[in-house]
Amino acid sequence: MRELLRGAGMLVRGFAYWGRRPGLMLLGLVPAVIAALVLLGGLVALAAFLPGLTEALTPFADGWPSLWATVIRITVGTAVVGAALVLVAISFTALTLLIGDPFYERIWRAVEADRGDASFDMPYGFWRSVGDALSLFGRGVLIAVLALILGFIPVVGGVLSAIVGVTLTGWIVADELTSRALSARGLGPAERKALRRGNAARVLGFGVATQLCFLIPLGAVVTMPSSVAGSTLLARSLLGRPGEGAAP
Repeated sequence: MRELLRGAGMLVRGFAYWGRRPGLMLLGLVPAVIAALVLLGGLVALAAFLPGLTEALTPFADGWPSLWATVIRITVGTAVVGAALVLVAISFTALTLLIGDPFYERIWRAVEADRGDASFDMPYGFWRSVGDALSLFGRGVLIAVLALILGFIPVVGGVLSAIVGVTLTGWIVADELTSRALSARGLGPAERKALRRGNAARVLGFGVATQLCFLIPLGAVVTMPSSVAGSTLLARSLLGRPGEGAAP
């Protein structure tokens, strides 16, 4: 539990950069706003077509008593919305990082400079960002499908789908956000994976806290620059950098 809270605390410390570097953090809102507007359009379209979509997914309920047909269609609709929210959360992170990579590079480098590590010789690169965004989206689709399936479980499906969706999404969001600071130090995928697995509770605490903030209306836009700053602090803590506490 202490490591979970420690990870969540990294996000809180990321929010503190609104006071320390307000201009830089405001700049980080630009790609987040663009991505949010694009995805909001998708959610509005889903809401408009949801009644017809649930009926199309449940033709077998057409001959049922109206009460039971309504119950099953509400269950299916809830599952579809839950899966869509998972996919939107992942898509938001992937799209925002892709659009705003130059903005967010300035944020995480500023955090490193504040901590005494000012220069790195390993650029992340645009095409690498594209590849990571596609990988993140692909993993998000798998989580959304799992959340959709779990949502069909009677009574507990909605709650179970939400918990699993937030947890798994939080993990891969933390994975993606820490990749910049870790890759800049020359760490390959296997080394980054080992670091995160060795500090799983801390990484999960940060990721879940970030994901929960993303679910608040407009929370994703405000949180994104903070999550970049916080993930840099998290990456430093995984490496046992001075001022962040030694890695276990």
